[in-house]
Amino acid sequence: MRVRFKKMRPEASAPEAATPMSAGYDLRAAVSSDVVIPPGSWAKIPTGIAVEPEREDVVGLVYSRSGLGAKYGVVVRNGVGVIDADYRGEIMVTLFNGGDEDFTVSPGDRIAQLVFTPKLTAEFEEAEELGETERGDGGFGHSGRR
Repeated sequence: MRVRFKKMRPEASAPEAATPMSAGYDLRAAVSSDVVIPPGSWAKIPTGIAVEPEREDVVGLVYSRSGLGAKYGVVVRNGVGVIDADYRGEIMVTLFNGGDEDFTVSPGDRIAQLVFTPKLTAEFEEAEELGETERGDGGFGHSGRR
């Protein structure tokens, strides 16, 4: 799938896959100087790019980079960002520092990853009853820990 992108800031760079089999394309910080995120705080980091996928039946999902989360506690604040196929604005990444120390985002740092996935369209239909399943309405932790 071809995805056109537009640089919105001079510091911007094209999304890149780290390896040939990577599902995500690294998004980099398009900042002109360091941004320090104290523990328990967040910052909106520009990527400097807008995208245009050639297909309308996809969605771009912005995920945390596993290394930032595992090593520093830095994750995408809203869990997963959604970039609809018709959005043409700059992709911004809100990073949350759940670690114990200041985290510094420097110009060009890889801050998140963009994954494209098919989008299914749903038609909602109200029903008096829903089909029975083994799980039923068992919610959080219904299957235990072991």
